[in-house]
Parts: sequence; structure tokens; C-alpha cells
Amino acid sequence: MSTIEQPQDATPVERIVYPFREFARLEASGGLLLVAGIVIALAWSNSPWAASYFQLWQTDLTFGFAGARLSEPLHFWINDGLMALFFLLVGLEIKREVLVGELASVKKAALPIAAALGGMLVPAGLYLLLNHGGPGSRGWGIPMATDIAFALGVLALLGKRVPTSLKVFLAALAIADDIGAVLVIAFFYTEQISWISLAAGGGCFAALIIMNRARARHPLVYIVLGVGLWLAFLHSGVHATVAGVLLAMTIPARQRIDGSRFLRRSEKILAEFREAEEKGETIYTSASKSAAVQMLAEDCARVESPMLRFEHALTPWIKHLVMPVFALANAGLALGPGVSSALVSPVSLGVIAGLTIGKPIGIVGFSWLATITGVATRPNDVGARQILGVGLLGGIGFTMSLFIAHLAFGPGPALETAKVGILAASVISGLAGLLVLARRGNGSAA
Repeated sequence: MSTIEQPQDATPVERIVYPFREFARLEASGGLLLVAGIVIALAWSNSPWAASYFQLWQTDLTFGFAGARLSEPLHFWINDGLMALFFLLVGLEIKREVLVGELASVKKAALPIAAALGGMLVPAGLYLLLNHGGPGSRGWGIPMATDIAFALGVLALLGKRVPTSLKVFLAALAIADDIGAVLVIAFFYTEQISWISLAAGGGCFAALIIMNRARARHPLVYIVLGVGLWLAFLHSGVHATVAGVLLAMTIPARQRIDGSRFLRRSEKILAEFREAEEKGETIYTSASKSAAVQMLAEDCARVESPMLRFEHALTPWIKHLVMPVFALANAGLALGPGVSSALVSPVSLGVIAGLTIGKPIGIVGFSWLATITGVATRPNDVGARQILGVGLLGGIGFTMSLFIAHLAFGPGPALETAKVGILAASVISGLAGLLVLARRGNGSAA
């Protein structure tokens, strides 16, 4: 086990904070906090203080001012407010992957897109097979989802036992899966449309596109218009979190200066700083030193696009706060005598079958079809057994599955039954994927 080395010039406060910062940098840290949120929610909702757990999320919170107030329960602000930030991050990741990542070309994107398509269609089909025509049929979208943070967190636990290309494949697959989930939410879990509010949202979206074309780069421009877009969608009938994805599409991905120009300018600035340093000047007495630091900071901002700055700023908050809080607010479930009957209900069985069986069959099957038809190629260091492991990890649907379950059923017995299935399937899928991938060798002969 490696020891954490602190910087030699660390202050006392930095020495205290350093271990927590190191934990936050770990790939698995978000998944671990998500697990903690689930465990706390289940323990609290089955404790003598269970009533306080369920009452907490119904506490009304009001934001705004006279004439423009929005008063809703805490649960709403988490699921419709904070989760809009989660979807903003999802949108930024999708945009980056489409522009320069694993979805940037047909050749690169073919395998993860095929796998994601199979991982959505087969689970939905299995769910409908068990619930067709029944009261739970509306929940067909629940087992289509993959929790990218949870799945990558489990994969990170294996460290170097899995190749980097497998992590890239799972990330690209999950992002393609997220695209599908956003489309499902937008088109199939939308309430009655308010065309006036939707038109207002269209106006905000058009203004965001104009700002993008005008090369506006200040975050406040996109934050203000993004809030307007969210409010318009909130009253339109289309779920408000879709606004997060649309906002992400408009945040500029262009750099002000390219890498080579940044290097030339940085070398010149550092040379001026070095000259002042050699003269013994301090940052307080040297105008050239102070100017050099300021110019270097400005160039660092110019070489990084607003899209990446938003993504880097949001990621730790989403990973370490938004998703654990979502888990805490939504994973609570009274595990009474009715749990055994809930497990064998059509809704729960549909979710479990979709996530634990449908996901690996869909991901492995469609990957195989894409490979043998020549549509896609499998990475050389990724074998059939590792694709199976990824297929199993794809069955961890926790965050997105819970989110879609709320949209499909709303508060009530059907939602609680769906939660049982989601939790059971996510645990089974995570453990099964971990066991399959933990074995040595890539199984390429399979």
C-alpha cells in the first residue's frame, strides 16, 4: 500500500486537508461516497428515527423574491435542481467525447455505441416481457440506465489488473448510454406540454447559441441564461434536467490560444520572471514579476476552453456532493416483511432481469455483432471475458435508474418496489462484474 507524501512546504492546514484531497483524487472516491449515501439512507430509513428521514425530504424550501418565488420540497430541489447540474456535467462529457474522444469518429464510436444500444434495448425488452399490459409497464426505461460513476468506481478498485482501454471502453459506453437515457427522459417521460414555457426555453437556448457564436467566454453569461432555460423547462412539462444537457451543448469548446502559442508565451513570461528572480527582487517589489504571474494566469485561462473549465469545476462537486446527496435522498427504503414479496413482483423482477441479465446479454451480444460484421474492432488488449465484465458492470443502474423510476411512477408502492429491484440488481451486477474482471488473463480466446 503506497503512503501519501505531503509537500515539504505544506502549511499546518494543508497537512490536515491533504489526505482528504488525495482521497478526492482517487477514481473510486465518488463511488465510495455514493455507497456511503446508500448505506446511510437504508440504515436511517429502517431505524427508530425513520419518520425523520422521510419528513426531511418534504421540508419546503423557497428561493426567489416577491412575485418570483419558487417554493418546493427539499426532495424537488435535489431531484430537479441538483440533478440538473449532474446532467450539465453529463452533457459536457458527451460533447467532449463527440468532439475529441471515443465518440469523435465512426470507427472509434462504433463499438461503445453498439454496446450501449444493446445494453438499452435488451433490458427494456426483458422488462416489458414481464410487465406488458400491467400497471408497471411504464417503468421500461428503468433498466436501460447505467450509473457511470458507480461502474467506473468498481472498475477502479481493480487498478492495473484491467487495461486502460477497457476503462475507456466502459466510459464511452456509459456516455453513449447517457445519451439514450436523456432522449428517453425527454420523449417518453414528459408530462403535458406547455408550449408557451417551451417557447421561452427555446428563446433562452437560442440566446445561448448566439453567445457561443459571439465567442462569449465568461461563465456568468451561461449561468444566467442556463438558469432561465432550467426555469422555462421546469414549467414546460419537459423534465427540467434536460436543460442541463442543452446548456452543455452551447458552452464553447474553442481555445483562445493553441498549445504552441501558449508554450512560446509561457517561456517568454517565465524568462522575465527568472531575470527578476536572479536580481533578488521579490513579488512585492518587482512590477515585472507581478505582471509575469498575472499574464501567465491569463494565458492558462485562454489555453483551456470554457467547456473544460466548466467540467473541471463541476466534477468534484457532482462526484462528492450531488450524487451522494441524491443517493441519501432517494435510496431510503423500509425493509419490512413486504420486501420479499416486492422482490418477486413483476416490476422488481423486470428491473432485476433487465439489469443483471439484459445488460450483459445486450452489451456482449451487440459488441460481438458489431465486431464480426466489421462495423467495429475490439481493442487488442481487451478479451471477450473483459467485455462480459463490462456488461455486468453496466447493470449497476443505481443513480439513473432511480431517477427514471421517480419519473415513471412518482411517489407510491410502485416506486418502492422498483427501488428494491434497483438496489438488488446493482449489488448483484457490481459483485459479478468485479469477480469476472478480477481473474487474471483477458480471456481473448473465448
